[in-house]
Amino acid sequence: MFYIHEDPHYRLTMASMDFYYWPGSAPCMTVQMVAQDIGVKLNMKFTNLRAGDHLKPEFLKMNPQHTVPTLNDNGFCLSESHVIIAYLVDQYAKDDSLYPKDAKKRALVNQRLFFNVSTLYGRFSAYYYPVMFWGAKQFDPVKLKELETAYEFLNTFLEGQQWVAGTSMTIADYAILTSVSTADAVGFNIKKYPNVDAWFKRAKTAVKSYEENYRQHVMVFKKQYDDATGKK
Repeated sequence: MFYIHEDPHYRLTMASMDFYYWPGSAPCMTVQMVAQDIGVKLNMKFTNLRAGDHLKPEFLKMNPQHTVPTLNDNGFCLSESHVIIAYLVDQYAKDDSLYPKDAKKRALVNQRLFFNVSTLYGRFSAYYYPVMFWGAKQFDPVKLKELETAYEFLNTFLEGQQWVAGTSMTIADYAILTSVSTADAVGFNIKKYPNVDAWFKRAKTAVKSYEENYRQHVMVFKKQYDDATGKK
């Protein structure tokens, strides 16, 4: 539920909804940070992927793709972190600063969100996941080059500006922050990309809920990486 302030353009968020998550997931981290920073309370539902919680009939009814994160807002169910954070801001934030309603500004945010899922985090997972989760014996140098190219793109996007999609922080910064944080934690050299590195420092400070969620997700992912690669 939420309450409407006397000003119809201002909504004080008192929302509460079920959130199905797995610790160590960058997409789950993105949703949790946005929700916390706009005042949405998530009823945290740990989803044990190893035990097959995501394959149970009640979960498949909400999300036939059986992925996390999944959001259930009083019967309205969504998956895919970028879609979820856009919905949360549209539905519950007190203003549109994180996801502007202006068509051109929103298009730029959307472009960065799609870049993150298809290219930045997409290439990160293509490089790291085979060794971490799928039994590959070594990392693919071709996939590493593709990941480095993705960071070159991001570095160009940030040329002469503080935030990834314009002059102020948006949900695109939240999404890309989790991707960059996860890559940095497992040893990818962010410092090779000066604009990204400067933005990374800025974004970590600007996102109020960053440290709490970093411990829950990025450090869990790092331990998985360390275990898979034999690093201590």
